[in-house]
Amino acid sequence: MTNVQKLSGLFFCAAFLLAAHVASAQPFDTKFTEEVATEKAVMAFVQNKTEPTEPQQKEPAEALAAQTATGGYKLMSVAELKDALDAKTPMLLVDTMPGDSFAKGHFPGAVNFLFPVQEMGVWDAKETGGKTVDDFANLLGPDKNRKIVFYCGFVKCTRSHNAAMWAVKLGYTDVTRVPGGLFAWMGAGYPLEAAK
Repeated sequence: MTNVQKLSGLFFCAAFLLAAHVASAQPFDTKFTEEVATEKAVMAFVQNKTEPTEPQQKEPAEALAAQTATGGYKLMSVAELKDALDAKTPMLLVDTMPGDSFAKGHFPGAVNFLFPVQEMGVWDAKETGGKTVDDFANLLGPDKNRKIVFYCGFVKCTRSHNAAMWAVKLGYTDVTRVPGGLFAWMGAGYPLEAAK
């Protein structure tokens, strides 16, 4: 077998593996782009009372409306957050996912503070990686009017709801949640930052 034949065989194998990888990744990538549409639909429902066009978006839209009402915070889409980051709008951006998720990738400039998925009406350090409410307040800082933005994985993930709700409970006045989270961010094609 000549070197050209060997290289041709290697090229064919590499092309086959790449095609197989792309084909297997497609459903996952579609999930991200679908999350962008879900985020738009649920935010339209909460902000404008516009009914979602897709039946699978109705339940998360109603849940988000209830969470936003009880939590007392604002909502922001990933597109609005990207614009704010590009404009260098001063804010504290908080990823509420577990540390291993944060290490793999997070929004540029974000810090990490774990919150549970289940609503946490009473602070439970076992649910926040051993951190106390004082640790959370120290992260947020003394300026109660500071812009603070929370996110988690996707619309149905409620970690960011817990964090935003607790920030409001602590007296912070400019609290925002990005409901589409990481999935909508990636679906929009925005870059992630890895832990340093």
